Amino acid sequence: MTAPLFHLSPGALDGAAAGSVVTLSGAEGYHAATVMRLGTGEPIQLSDTRARRADGVVLSTRAGELHVEVRELIDEPVLRPALVLVQALAKDKRDLQAVESATELGVDAVIPWDAQRSVARWKAGREAKKHAEWENTVRSAAKQTRRTAIPEVRPLHTTTQYCQWLQSMNEAVTGFDQEPPKIAALVLHERESRSLLSVLCWDFGLLYDDLSWAADEEIEELHILVGPEGGISDEEIEQLTQAGARTALLGKNVLRASTAGPAGISAIQLLRGDWGTLAQP
Repeated sequence: MTAPLFHLSPGALDGAAAGSVVTLSGAEGYHAATVMRLGTGEPIQLSDTRARRADGVVLSTRAGELHVEVRELIDEPVLRPALVLVQALAKDKRDLQAVESATELGVDAVIPWDAQRSVARWKAGREAKKHAEWENTVRSAAKQTRRTAIPEVRPLHTTTQYCQWLQSMNEAVTGFDQEPPKIAALVLHERESRSLLSVLCWDFGLLYDDLSWAADEEIEELHILVGPEGGISDEEIEQLTQAGARTALLGKNVLRASTAGPAGISAIQLLRGDWGTLAQP
């Protein structure tokens, strides 16, 4: 079984090296020492929640904390563009299901989207509590899947707010046919005829004709927008496309709000090579 992973604060492993002793305390230390009862000599993983992970063994324990001897440090490569799920609020916690699965798959950030047809809403005065619920979901999913990085949960956006932000981020771009946008926004839309492949290749220049990943460094983030149960309104589609987003058809089946985002992310990751490359038989 893979050694359990626990999160340190960002930067906590910056000065670490093989042989270093790192203390795991606080809530994570309590969970490791008191709840899981990890003992001396047991393997453990520590993460700085960004890109550095330490494989080590428990050197000693005391109430609510562990002392861990680092055996190996791993700096994970940062893939570009970063994948960001813009997930519309959905009823029955289907939005959280999508966020959880996307985190397990490796999404880099999520943006809660208050779409026009969202049945679920973050009530006034409860926004911080709902945002914390999304953060807890992301943190738990990252820990469960032994992810080094914890995806960022950005503030809730309405469609208008998101479009204004997207335009401001890409304001220096004169046109997709001349140079790529800084933020490439892809709206999964069931009434679109153009495929995900087509948009990634011809609109964003992220794929070559042979479907190999172009890895354009100028595109910093690729956003995947998923609407609520009732779909994305025509007005919102117009707003989004005017702001520079592109619409694409993910596949022939109409997926739930909880499924579409993770499915789109998986398809993009496969094209990007996250799932491995084709080997000779």
